[in-house]
Amino acid sequence: MFPGAGAPAPARPAAPAAFAPPSAPPTPAPSPYGRTPGHPTGYALPPETPVETTTRLRPVRERRSAGRTAAVAACAVLGFGLIGGALAGVWLAASEPGKPAEPAGYAEARELWHNAPVDTLFPRTLAGPGAGPGSAARTWTRIVVAPDAACSPAVLAKGLLATVEPLGCERVLRATYTDATASSVITVGLVFTRADATAQRTLGQGLTARLGQDVPPALSGPSTVAARFGDRQRASWWTSAPADLPVVVTAVSGFADGRTVDAPQPADRAMAKGRTDAVAQSGLGHEARGITERLERLLRTTAVTAAQEKTR
Repeated sequence: MFPGAGAPAPARPAAPAAFAPPSAPPTPAPSPYGRTPGHPTGYALPPETPVETTTRLRPVRERRSAGRTAAVAACAVLGFGLIGGALAGVWLAASEPGKPAEPAGYAEARELWHNAPVDTLFPRTLAGPGAGPGSAARTWTRIVVAPDAACSPAVLAKGLLATVEPLGCERVLRATYTDATASSVITVGLVFTRADATAQRTLGQGLTARLGQDVPPALSGPSTVAARFGDRQRASWWTSAPADLPVVVTAVSGFADGRTVDAPQPADRAMAKGRTDAVAQSGLGHEARGITERLERLLRTTAVTAAQEKTR
């Protein structure tokens, strides 16, 4: 499990016995519907419907006419027509372009923040073939990992927090990596939400550009090469919301030597051809975007595998 993840939900209480003698009524079992003030257990089941005793009446033979029989038949035909129309409406709504079905593993991905081990979500070593400038290979090593956290300004950039809160922001996981030369550090984040497939697809369209200068917070680590990685050391970043996962993936990179950067750049700008500034030349834009893309792929594989295991 991820460090700091919550314990699994308590099991449902056993159902009460179907019958008990009147002289010894069973103690009501806890109910998930609400607490009852003053009750010794704090919960009470709704009262049972009393059993009523009635006298059987003599049946009265009903006289049917041809007109009434025809009316009943017409009502039946009309009822079947209405039911069929309702079902057809449901099928058509499900097939509308604006209402896509959930991709494989979508539901399972929501629970990965507490179901998957930390080494699965944030591998100790992450390979990035072709992820550097000029398609150079990159290898990142995890040096810091934080416990799961609630969605707050301490772990999310202001604009992203305001964007995902209406969707139901569930939990944030973060870790910091360094490259093979220990010259750069990258904080990565996984933001789990309750967004449905339609909302997620809309969310992911040009997210980094829409958020503007919304740079994710850095995660430093005492006694590591990320010890001096703070807000002023952030150099480049990337934010992505894949359409097939209810997750936002973020990354922010900086120099491991603690140098400050006056104007952080989004990864696509830092990766543009012809750039000669230190951020672009050092490949920090490639670091941020490359590690984001690989964490997305890893998360997708993990979610699909979880969905397949459920069907076995």
